[in-house]
Amino acid sequence: MSLATLDLPAPRDGLLRRLSDRLVRHTRLLTLLLLVPPLLWLGLIYLGSLFVFLGQSIFSIDEFSGTIVREPTTATLIELFRPANYDIVLRTVAISAAVTGLCAVIAFPIAYYAARYAGPRAKAAFYLAVMMPLWSSYLVKVYGWKLLLAKEGAIGWFAGRLGLGGALEAWLALPVVGGPSLSVSYTGMVLVFTYLWLPFMILPVQAALERVPKSLIEAAGDLGASPGLVFRTVILPLALPGLVAGAIFTFSLTLGDYIVPQIIGTSALVLGQAVYMQQGTAGNIPLAAAFSLVPILVMALFLTLAKRMGAFDAL
Repeated sequence: MSLATLDLPAPRDGLLRRLSDRLVRHTRLLTLLLLVPPLLWLGLIYLGSLFVFLGQSIFSIDEFSGTIVREPTTATLIELFRPANYDIVLRTVAISAAVTGLCAVIAFPIAYYAARYAGPRAKAAFYLAVMMPLWSSYLVKVYGWKLLLAKEGAIGWFAGRLGLGGALEAWLALPVVGGPSLSVSYTGMVLVFTYLWLPFMILPVQAALERVPKSLIEAAGDLGASPGLVFRTVILPLALPGLVAGAIFTFSLTLGDYIVPQIIGTSALVLGQAVYMQQGTAGNIPLAAAFSLVPILVMALFLTLAKRMGAFDAL
Protein backbone atom coordinates (compact mmCIF):
# COMPACT_ATOMS: atom_id res chain seq x y z
CA MET A 1 0.00 0.00 0.00
CA SER A 2 1.53 3.30 -1.12
CA LEU A 3 1.57 6.62 0.71
CA ALA A 4 -0.63 8.09 -2.01
CA THR A 5 -3.29 5.47 -1.25
CA LEU A 6 -3.18 6.33 2.46
CA ASP A 7 -3.26 10.04 1.58
CA LEU A 8 -0.32 10.75 3.89
CA PRO A 9 2.05 13.69 3.30
CA ALA A 10 5.42 12.73 1.86
CA PRO A 11 8.32 13.16 4.33
CA ARG A 12 10.29 16.35 3.90
CA ASP A 13 13.72 15.90 2.36
CA GLY A 14 15.42 18.36 4.73
CA LEU A 15 18.83 18.38 6.36
CA LEU A 16 17.63 16.60 9.51
CA ARG A 17 15.93 13.94 7.42
CA ARG A 18 19.11 13.27 5.42
CA LEU A 19 21.19 13.24 8.62
CA SER A 20 18.78 10.80 10.25
CA ASP A 21 18.90 8.49 7.24
CA ARG A 22 22.71 8.58 7.25
CA LEU A 23 22.90 7.73 10.96
CA VAL A 24 20.46 4.84 10.54
CA ARG A 25 22.58 3.44 7.71
CA HIS A 26 25.88 3.91 9.60
CA THR A 27 25.29 2.36 13.02
CA ARG A 28 28.95 2.71 14.03
CA LEU A 29 28.78 6.46 13.47
CA LEU A 30 25.56 6.62 15.51
CA THR A 31 27.18 4.64 18.35
CA LEU A 32 30.23 6.91 18.28
CA LEU A 33 28.09 10.05 18.48
CA LEU A 34 26.17 8.59 21.43
CA LEU A 35 29.36 7.67 23.27
CA VAL A 36 31.30 10.88 22.69
CA PRO A 37 29.53 13.06 25.32
CA PRO A 38 29.84 10.60 28.25
CA LEU A 39 33.42 9.73 27.24
CA LEU A 40 34.34 13.41 27.12
CA TRP A 41 32.77 13.93 30.54
CA LEU A 42 34.55 10.89 31.99
CA GLY A 43 37.85 11.62 30.29
CA LEU A 44 38.15 15.37 30.65
CA ILE A 45 36.15 16.25 33.73
CA TYR A 46 36.55 13.19 35.96
CA LEU A 47 39.80 11.49 34.97
CA GLY A 48 41.37 14.76 33.85
CA SER A 49 40.89 16.46 37.21
CA LEU A 50 42.00 13.30 39.01
CA PHE A 51 45.22 12.99 37.02
CA VAL A 52 45.97 16.70 37.40
CA PHE A 53 45.68 16.30 41.17
CA LEU A 54 47.69 13.07 41.29
CA GLY A 55 50.33 14.66 39.07
CA GLN A 56 51.08 17.10 41.89
CA SER A 57 52.76 14.22 43.73
CA ILE A 58 55.89 14.62 41.61
CA PHE A 59 56.38 18.14 42.97
CA SER A 60 57.45 19.22 46.44
CA ILE A 61 56.71 22.08 48.80
CA ASP A 62 59.10 24.76 49.98
CA GLU A 63 59.22 24.39 53.76
CA PHE A 64 59.99 28.08 54.30
CA SER A 65 57.54 29.81 51.94
CA GLY A 66 54.94 27.00 51.77
CA THR A 67 54.75 27.33 47.98
CA ILE A 68 54.81 24.40 45.57
CA VAL A 69 58.15 23.84 43.86
CA ARG A 70 57.19 22.67 40.36
CA GLU A 71 60.32 20.69 39.67
CA PRO A 72 59.89 16.91 39.27
CA THR A 73 61.18 15.03 42.29
CA THR A 74 60.61 11.74 44.08
CA ALA A 75 61.08 13.31 47.51
CA THR A 76 57.32 13.62 48.14
CA LEU A 77 56.65 9.99 47.23
CA ILE A 78 59.56 8.84 49.38
CA GLU A 79 58.05 10.84 52.24
CA LEU A 80 55.20 8.29 52.32
CA PHE A 81 57.67 5.76 53.75
CA ARG A 82 58.40 7.88 56.81
CA PRO A 83 57.28 5.88 59.89
CA ALA A 84 54.39 8.24 60.71
CA ASN A 85 53.04 8.19 57.15
CA TYR A 86 53.69 4.48 56.68
CA ASP A 87 51.68 3.79 59.85
CA ILE A 88 48.75 5.71 58.37
CA VAL A 89 48.81 3.49 55.28
CA LEU A 90 49.06 0.25 57.26
CA ARG A 91 46.35 1.36 59.71
CA THR A 92 43.93 2.22 56.92
CA VAL A 93 44.54 -1.02 55.02
CA ALA A 94 44.08 -3.04 58.23
CA ILE A 95 40.78 -1.28 59.04
CA SER A 96 39.57 -1.76 55.45
CA ALA A 97 40.45 -5.46 55.55
CA ALA A 98 38.66 -5.89 58.89
CA VAL A 99 35.54 -4.13 57.59
CA THR A 100 35.56 -6.20 54.41
CA GLY A 101 35.97 -9.47 56.31
CA LEU A 102 33.22 -8.60 58.78
CA CYS A 103 30.88 -7.53 55.98
CA ALA A 104 31.48 -10.83 54.17
CA VAL A 105 30.81 -12.89 57.31
CA ILE A 106 27.56 -11.04 58.06
CA ALA A 107 26.39 -10.73 54.48
CA PHE A 108 26.86 -14.33 53.33
CA PRO A 109 24.16 -16.05 55.45
CA ILE A 110 21.71 -13.21 54.79
CA ALA A 111 22.35 -13.38 51.06
CA TYR A 112 22.21 -17.18 51.09
CA TYR A 113 18.80 -17.19 52.75
CA ALA A 114 17.49 -14.59 50.31
CA ALA A 115 18.86 -16.45 47.29
CA ARG A 116 17.91 -20.02 48.21
CA TYR A 117 14.93 -19.97 50.56
CA ALA A 118 13.09 -16.63 50.48
CA GLY A 119 9.78 -16.54 48.65
CA PRO A 120 8.60 -13.57 46.56
CA ARG A 121 7.21 -11.64 49.54
CA ALA A 122 10.19 -12.39 51.77
CA LYS A 123 12.53 -11.39 48.94
CA ALA A 124 10.72 -8.08 48.50
CA ALA A 125 11.03 -7.46 52.24
CA PHE A 126 14.71 -8.43 51.99
CA TYR A 127 15.44 -5.86 49.28
CA LEU A 128 13.51 -3.23 51.24
CA ALA A 129 15.44 -3.97 54.43
CA VAL A 130 18.81 -3.91 52.63
CA MET A 131 18.13 -0.74 50.67
CA MET A 132 16.34 1.25 53.37
CA PRO A 133 19.53 2.33 55.25
CA LEU A 134 20.80 3.83 51.99
CA TRP A 135 17.83 6.21 51.85
CA SER A 136 18.85 8.15 54.95
CA SER A 137 21.63 10.70 55.28
CA TYR A 138 25.16 9.43 55.70
CA LEU A 139 25.92 11.95 58.46
CA VAL A 140 22.68 11.21 60.32
CA LYS A 141 23.59 7.53 60.44
CA VAL A 142 27.13 8.21 61.63
CA TYR A 143 26.04 10.61 64.38
CA GLY A 144 23.31 8.15 65.37
CA TRP A 145 25.95 5.46 65.79
CA LYS A 146 28.08 7.85 67.85
CA LEU A 147 25.23 8.12 70.33
CA LEU A 148 24.76 4.35 70.37
CA LEU A 149 28.47 3.70 70.93
CA ALA A 150 29.03 6.40 73.56
CA LYS A 151 29.97 5.33 77.08
CA GLU A 152 26.43 6.05 78.32
CA GLY A 153 24.86 4.92 75.03
CA ALA A 154 22.34 2.21 74.24
CA ILE A 155 24.89 -0.51 73.50
CA GLY A 156 26.63 -0.05 76.86
CA TRP A 157 23.24 0.03 78.60
CA PHE A 158 22.10 -3.20 76.91
CA ALA A 159 25.42 -4.87 77.70
CA GLY A 160 24.97 -3.96 81.36
CA ARG A 161 21.37 -5.22 81.44
CA LEU A 162 22.45 -8.52 79.89
CA GLY A 163 25.30 -8.92 82.36
CA LEU A 164 27.91 -8.32 79.65
CA GLY A 165 29.21 -5.04 81.05
CA GLY A 166 32.36 -6.76 82.32
CA ALA A 167 33.04 -8.35 78.94
CA LEU A 168 32.61 -4.99 77.22
CA GLU A 169 35.00 -3.33 79.68
CA ALA A 170 37.51 -6.15 79.16
CA TRP A 171 37.28 -5.68 75.38
CA LEU A 172 37.77 -1.92 75.67
CA ALA A 173 40.82 -2.54 77.87
CA LEU A 174 42.56 -4.45 75.04
CA PRO A 175 45.49 -2.55 73.40
CA VAL A 176 44.74 -1.58 69.70
CA VAL A 177 41.03 -2.46 69.44
CA GLY A 178 39.94 -0.88 72.75
CA GLY A 179 39.65 2.66 74.03
CA PRO A 180 37.83 4.88 76.56
CA SER A 181 34.51 3.86 74.94
CA LEU A 182 33.27 2.17 71.78
CA SER A 183 32.82 5.56 70.13
CA VAL A 184 36.52 6.32 70.66
CA SER A 185 37.98 3.01 69.51
CA TYR A 186 38.85 1.11 66.36
CA THR A 187 36.12 -1.39 67.27
CA GLY A 188 33.49 1.34 67.01
CA MET A 189 34.96 2.58 63.74
CA VAL A 190 34.85 -0.91 62.20
CA LEU A 191 31.26 -1.42 63.41
CA VAL A 192 30.10 1.83 61.82
CA PHE A 193 31.89 1.15 58.55
CA THR A 194 30.41 -2.36 58.49
CA TYR A 195 26.91 -0.97 58.98
CA LEU A 196 27.37 1.65 56.26
CA TRP A 197 28.81 -0.64 53.58
CA LEU A 198 26.99 -3.91 54.36
CA PRO A 199 24.35 -3.46 51.60
CA PHE A 200 27.16 -3.18 49.05
CA MET A 201 28.31 -6.66 50.08
CA ILE A 202 24.92 -8.34 50.48
CA LEU A 203 23.53 -7.51 47.04
CA PRO A 204 26.45 -8.82 44.88
CA VAL A 205 26.74 -11.98 47.01
CA GLN A 206 22.99 -12.59 46.75
CA ALA A 207 23.16 -12.14 42.96
CA ALA A 208 26.08 -14.60 42.73
CA LEU A 209 24.34 -17.18 44.94
CA GLU A 210 21.19 -17.02 42.82
CA ARG A 211 23.29 -18.16 39.84
CA VAL A 212 24.49 -21.30 41.68
CA PRO A 213 22.55 -24.22 40.15
CA LYS A 214 20.45 -25.98 42.74
CA SER A 215 21.01 -29.27 40.91
CA LEU A 216 24.76 -28.95 41.53
CA ILE A 217 24.25 -28.71 45.29
CA GLU A 218 21.79 -31.62 45.25
CA ALA A 219 24.16 -33.75 43.17
CA ALA A 220 27.02 -33.10 45.61
CA GLY A 221 24.77 -34.13 48.50
CA ASP A 222 23.58 -37.24 46.65
CA LEU A 223 27.19 -38.28 46.12
CA GLY A 224 27.80 -38.22 49.87
CA ALA A 225 29.42 -34.83 50.35
CA SER A 226 28.85 -33.34 53.79
CA PRO A 227 27.23 -29.87 54.03
CA GLY A 228 30.63 -28.39 54.91
CA LEU A 229 32.28 -30.00 51.88
CA VAL A 230 29.45 -28.83 49.60
CA PHE A 231 29.95 -25.31 50.92
CA ARG A 232 33.74 -25.33 50.40
CA THR A 233 33.84 -27.04 47.01
CA VAL A 234 30.61 -25.91 45.32
CA ILE A 235 28.91 -22.91 46.91
CA LEU A 236 31.88 -20.81 47.99
CA PRO A 237 33.85 -21.03 44.68
CA LEU A 238 30.74 -20.12 42.66
CA ALA A 239 29.91 -17.26 45.05
CA LEU A 240 33.46 -15.92 44.97
CA PRO A 241 32.82 -13.38 42.15
CA GLY A 242 30.02 -11.87 44.24
CA LEU A 243 32.23 -11.74 47.31
CA VAL A 244 35.00 -10.04 45.34
CA ALA A 245 32.56 -7.56 43.82
CA GLY A 246 31.28 -6.71 47.29
CA ALA A 247 34.82 -6.54 48.66
CA ILE A 248 35.75 -4.03 45.96
CA PHE A 249 33.01 -1.73 47.27
CA THR A 250 33.60 -2.21 50.99
CA PHE A 251 37.39 -2.11 50.78
CA SER A 252 37.66 0.91 48.50
CA LEU A 253 34.94 2.89 50.29
CA THR A 254 36.66 2.36 53.64
CA LEU A 255 40.06 3.24 52.18
CA GLY A 256 38.90 6.64 51.03
CA ASP A 257 36.48 7.67 53.76
CA TYR A 258 37.49 10.45 56.14
CA ILE A 259 34.19 11.45 57.78
CA VAL A 260 33.64 8.36 59.93
CA PRO A 261 37.21 8.43 61.39
CA GLN A 262 36.68 12.09 62.30
CA ILE A 263 33.47 11.33 64.22
CA ILE A 264 34.09 7.78 65.44
CA GLY A 265 37.42 6.34 66.48
CA THR A 266 40.73 7.41 67.88
CA SER A 267 42.84 10.47 67.13
CA ALA A 268 45.17 8.41 64.91
CA LEU A 269 44.85 9.44 61.26
CA VAL A 270 43.72 7.30 58.35
CA LEU A 271 44.38 7.94 54.66
CA GLY A 272 41.28 10.05 54.00
CA GLN A 273 42.05 12.29 56.96
CA ALA A 274 45.69 12.58 55.90
CA VAL A 275 44.66 13.73 52.40
CA TYR A 276 42.14 16.21 53.83
CA MET A 277 44.62 17.57 56.38
CA GLN A 278 47.53 17.91 53.97
CA GLN A 279 45.39 19.49 51.24
CA GLY A 280 43.35 21.76 53.51
CA THR A 281 45.04 22.56 56.81
CA ALA A 282 48.71 22.10 55.93
CA GLY A 283 48.42 23.26 52.31
CA ASN A 284 50.83 20.51 51.22
CA ILE A 285 49.08 19.50 48.00
CA PRO A 286 51.99 17.36 46.69
CA LEU A 287 51.91 15.17 49.81
CA ALA A 288 48.10 15.03 49.68
CA ALA A 289 48.37 13.83 46.07
CA ALA A 290 50.96 11.24 47.11
CA PHE A 291 48.62 9.95 49.82
CA SER A 292 45.83 9.81 47.22
CA LEU A 293 47.92 7.46 45.09
CA VAL A 294 47.98 4.86 47.85
CA PRO A 295 44.32 3.71 47.61
CA ILE A 296 44.64 3.42 43.83
CA LEU A 297 47.77 1.26 44.12
CA VAL A 298 46.24 -0.85 46.90
CA MET A 299 43.07 -1.45 44.85
CA ALA A 300 45.17 -2.33 41.78
CA LEU A 301 47.05 -4.89 43.87
CA PHE A 302 43.78 -6.17 45.33
CA LEU A 303 42.21 -6.65 41.88
CA THR A 304 45.35 -8.34 40.56
CA LEU A 305 45.32 -10.85 43.41
CA ALA A 306 41.58 -11.45 42.95
CA LYS A 307 42.09 -12.10 39.24
CA ARG A 308 44.90 -14.57 39.92
CA MET A 309 42.60 -16.39 42.34
CA GLY A 310 40.08 -16.76 39.51
CA ALA A 311 37.49 -14.51 41.11
CA PHE A 312 36.52 -12.96 37.77
CA ASP A 313 36.38 -16.19 35.75
CA ALA A 314 32.65 -16.67 36.34
CA LEU A 315 31.70 -13.07 35.56
